[in-house]
Amino acid sequence: MKTILVANPKGGAGKTTLSTNLAGDLAQRGENVFLWDLDRQKSALHWLSIRPASLPRIHRLDSAKEKPTDGVLVLDSPAGLHGGKLGDMLKLVDKVIVPIVPSMFDLAATRAFLDELLEEKAIRKGRAFVAIVGMRVDARTRAAEKLDEFLAPIELPVLTHLRATQNYVNAAFEGKSIFDLAPSDVAQDVAQWQPINAWLLK
Repeated sequence: MKTILVANPKGGAGKTTLSTNLAGDLAQRGENVFLWDLDRQKSALHWLSIRPASLPRIHRLDSAKEKPTDGVLVLDSPAGLHGGKLGDMLKLVDKVIVPIVPSMFDLAATRAFLDELLEEKAIRKGRAFVAIVGMRVDARTRAAEKLDEFLAPIELPVLTHLRATQNYVNAAFEGKSIFDLAPSDVAQDVAQWQPINAWLLK
């Protein structure tokens, strides 16, 4: 089973938005998808509980003992993940996506996390591959410029910037991902996800 970890130690970085939409995208592509919500607020599980039965199914996972052998597992990690817990988790995953919001506080917290992440043996030995996704980034704003400056010296791929839009908010209220909405309403957002899909297929 391919396992994808969505991680950032800062609350409000967009982990759950990225995790649920990633799961929704994979499900729409016909993958056998499992979602494991490790955050104490359990927002991803609430989203899953209201997901319409008519949409492609996403399975709930509650324990490592339940881990199936076939499909794709998306892990929505808790805030504050670091140290030994981070190291143990990295041994279990194939890919790590780090969502980053362009704010001074988020960037400072994320830089320390990225440094710790790259020091982990699992990363150095190539067991897990790490990439970054900018969250709620509107082009041609000062925040976007600051985010690009922050990411420039970091030796990790920046897959894409996902814009700030009510499409994500409205979809979440209905237990949907943007990939479950009318294509004409989310064409720009879906296009921003293409680099993520390409990276996951590598």
